[in-house]
Amino acid sequence: MIERVRHRRFAGLVLLLLGLSAAACGAKKDVVPPGMLEADRFLFDRGQDLLGRKKWFQAREYFQQIIENYPQSAFRPEAKLGLGDTYIGENSTEALVLAQNEFKEFLTFYPTHARADYAQYRVGFAHYKQMRGPERDQSETREAVAEWQTFLQRYPNSTLSDEVKTRLREARDRLGDSEYGVGVFYFRVKWYPGAIDRLKALIDNDPEYTRRDGAYYHLGESLVAVNRQAEALPHFDRLVREFVESEYLEKARTRVESLKAAIDAAVKK
Repeated sequence: MIERVRHRRFAGLVLLLLGLSAAACGAKKDVVPPGMLEADRFLFDRGQDLLGRKKWFQAREYFQQIIENYPQSAFRPEAKLGLGDTYIGENSTEALVLAQNEFKEFLTFYPTHARADYAQYRVGFAHYKQMRGPERDQSETREAVAEWQTFLQRYPNSTLSDEVKTRLREARDRLGDSEYGVGVFYFRVKWYPGAIDRLKALIDNDPEYTRRDGAYYHLGESLVAVNRQAEALPHFDRLVREFVESEYLEKARTRVESLKAAIDAAVKK
């Protein structure tokens, strides 16, 4: 039994050494040809090619060489962006933090560069990639929202604006879903004051929240439950006016009719 374990360990060690040897050979395969006048261009082109083929680690080596060895190169800013992109492509938590650092450094060193908008977008995207589910901590989501709001303030005419707006909506919806989930929970356990506070704040802070139909409905029902019918009516009415399709649409229409009738009857008295 002991001999078998030793054999397995030895075999594993051999495989590891072979893998390291192959990696080393691969790293030496692509070097700057002797006497090349535009070595930085060569390194950048190789890095871009590897980046396009999703060879994150290999591409990173070429971009890093430009940054470390060619401080005056015209390719250095683009290499900085490429380096950040390799970290985002790797997509581990540690790599995404490094990506944020690379893009933020780019903005510090090259604030007026033609691709500063791209760097700002990618800072937000690195946070976006770390967003968690609505029921969990939303720190990264808030960071993504903040970075993309900064983007829209600084680069309103960027060709990336439409994509940023789409991503920003997704991030804000994630925050909204988090608040909505808490509000619905309070509604279901019949703690209506808590539901009212959460859902009203959600609608006030983000009137474009994609799933606001549910927020309107549960807010309205919570207000009805505490005998605040006059305040509930506008929320049901907005649901009916703003949504052509919703699982709450028919219930909202019924509520609008009944509340208007009740309010009219109270006025006539």
